[in-house]
Amino acid sequence: MHPFSSYQIETIQLHDELIKSFSTQDDFGSAAKILLDRQKGNWEQLAESYNSLKTVRSKYFEFDGFGITVQFNPNRLMSSSAIVDEEAIRKRKCFLCINNLPKNQKGILYNEDYLILANPYPIFPEHFTIININHFPQRITDSFYALLALSKIMSKYYTVFYNGPKCGASAPDHLHFQAGSKYFMPLDNDYPLLINKYGELLFEEPGLKILAVDDGLRKFVALEGDAEDKLIFIFGLFLDAYGSLRKFEDEPMLNILSSYEEENGWRVIIFLREKHRPSHFYASDDNKILLSPAAVDLGGVCITPREVDFSKITKESLMEILTEVNICDDLFKSVKLAVRGKLNNYY
Repeated sequence: MHPFSSYQIETIQLHDELIKSFSTQDDFGSAAKILLDRQKGNWEQLAESYNSLKTVRSKYFEFDGFGITVQFNPNRLMSSSAIVDEEAIRKRKCFLCINNLPKNQKGILYNEDYLILANPYPIFPEHFTIININHFPQRITDSFYALLALSKIMSKYYTVFYNGPKCGASAPDHLHFQAGSKYFMPLDNDYPLLINKYGELLFEEPGLKILAVDDGLRKFVALEGDAEDKLIFIFGLFLDAYGSLRKFEDEPMLNILSSYEEENGWRVIIFLREKHRPSHFYASDDNKILLSPAAVDLGGVCITPREVDFSKITKESLMEILTEVNICDDLFKSVKLAVRGKLNNYY
């Protein structure tokens, strides 16, 4: 842990009256939008990264009731190919600690605990990293409440997401979330169709639903509700149930997308993972495809940072990659039974 002084935090903040006015209204979505605009004007690297988004190429694959976009984005090479084993983490400086941020990077402080920063390697039209101001490890058990809070305060424009320390987080040693433009990921629009076609209701009461979905490529559990304390409690039950089936992991492998709407409350989608990376990632022959699925990929935007992989990827190879990193059918059945068992003990 590396606590930072109030002076260090003060210097990293972007002081802007318009940002301040939105922040005091808990409209951090509008504040973040202004932050990004200001940073594009005074941080050359960020401006160049956003200019390069204009040249990003994509192709779209249709499946039964949903779609997946594959994006060729060379700026994501560092993240997609990051070495995240314990030795590599120990040897490098943490790039999310305040002292190691680029000198032109500024942020917005939220709740004295988190800094909202423009992501210098964007996937979304507007993309942010939200870091804890201290060097805590990536761990959702102790921070799910923050994910819900951030989803709400950023809700005007953004979805907030979490990548587990062993399935997509390029900084597993430093607690952080990310946020990106709403409705950029196909899942944002496909979700109602997926629920109707593939959804299984695990539990329901007024203001709360728990569903399980297997669309053939991805397996996820969805929490819907407008009561924050109840969602936190239910997530704890889910994590206990899932974790009991993954006994040898500090945190069971998962990725989370969380969004909030005033009229409906939260929608939290929890992808259940078997592997960090698929066999295609490690292949040494023509089967190699450098695609390392995390929350955004499972949300329907798969990132290929190399043009050769973008050109060769097919619907069939995409299916192989996504199904390989998700949990198997038998384990998903066990998860659903375990979740129901936990719920029956309390309701």
